[in-house]
Amino acid sequence: MAAPLVQNWELTAAIQDIADWLVQQGLENAPVEIWLEAFCKRLVSAGIPLQRANITVRAHHPEIGTVAFRWHRDGGNQREDFARRSDAPEQYIQSPIYYLLVNNVEEIRQDLTVEEPELNFPIFDELRERGATDYFAVKRFFLLQDNATPVDPMQAEEGAIISLTTDTSGGFTSQQLDGLRQLISPLCLTLKCGANRLMAEDITAAYLGKDASRRVLSGDITRGSSETISAVIWYFDLQGFTKLSEALPGHSIIELLNDYFAEAVDVVERHGGNVLKFMGDGMLAIFDINQVPDARRVAIHAAAELRDTFDELNQQRQADGLPTTGFTLSLHAGDVLYGNIGGRSRLDFTVVGPAVNTTSRILGMCSALDQNIVVSDKVAGDLVGSIPSLVSLGQYRLRGVAERQELFTID
Repeated sequence: MAAPLVQNWELTAAIQDIADWLVQQGLENAPVEIWLEAFCKRLVSAGIPLQRANITVRAHHPEIGTVAFRWHRDGGNQREDFARRSDAPEQYIQSPIYYLLVNNVEEIRQDLTVEEPELNFPIFDELRERGATDYFAVKRFFLLQDNATPVDPMQAEEGAIISLTTDTSGGFTSQQLDGLRQLISPLCLTLKCGANRLMAEDITAAYLGKDASRRVLSGDITRGSSETISAVIWYFDLQGFTKLSEALPGHSIIELLNDYFAEAVDVVERHGGNVLKFMGDGMLAIFDINQVPDARRVAIHAAAELRDTFDELNQQRQADGLPTTGFTLSLHAGDVLYGNIGGRSRLDFTVVGPAVNTTSRILGMCSALDQNIVVSDKVAGDLVGSIPSLVSLGQYRLRGVAERQELFTID
């Protein structure tokens, strides 16, 4: 692609306009996927023949280590998430990103048309096949301490790697590169604004749950603030955990909890529920009746699926020579107060109310009734006829609960 003829003063003015526009995108918290495409198109219009752009940033997410945002002039824009790992995969080690992180350089540039390039990475072959002639990349850290490059590139501090390629004959001109360098700081500032928001969303969702995270980030943080919602309450507990914790070393206990909680959380969230908290070997979740269509039926199906999932996980762990366990689960429905509860500087976003207490009492009946799933009449109710596996266990008086409760199980 031939670059349009642009005078020096025109490019300088265009670069300043783009810088101002970038800052505005940061102030508006525009998503990276949105402003990156517009940014690249503005560069092309300004006379910089950009073919491809890639921005890589670290993620604060339990499963995602880094995120790459890509733009290509011919389309195919995408976001790619890379799983969090303790080791560096070979593909990553043989990349310009890794090279920038482990070496004391702020930028690299490579002519992709020369026969014996000073720098060569596998991705350069892919870029050459797409017609790229020049590669330019820079790194910037947001929270670098003591001006030192991180020793472990897998644990790099906040920052970004930005790479740009062109397919024009002769590559980027010196004037174009100077313009791109002037844009790195406003670009990183805008990126940091978006990264901070993304980090807040990822961290609060990981610790509070998606719905509570959304509410907290929207400003619902006043102690005592709450709303009444109708929900199916899910109280889950691992069986025999006390004996297991006394018999197993600490790392085995953590691994066991992670394995079983991972399955329980996945089942709940896949059916539209929200996990609110973990309590030792227990878990509290809700299915908002106003947000999850037919929430009572959905919660029952989720409970049955959880039992099948645990059976599969136990078979797998047993085959690997690992300890196994089961679970107990109670389901109840009613109105609950959903909001902020706690001290002046330490809050919990959770549910409270008589319905929550009743769910806890029902969980205690699992052992007495020799059932791993016990469902109250408030959930089973009119579903008994349409879900043949729901079987009545009889009526019981629960400690601290005024009304007798008819309890069911999933046969």
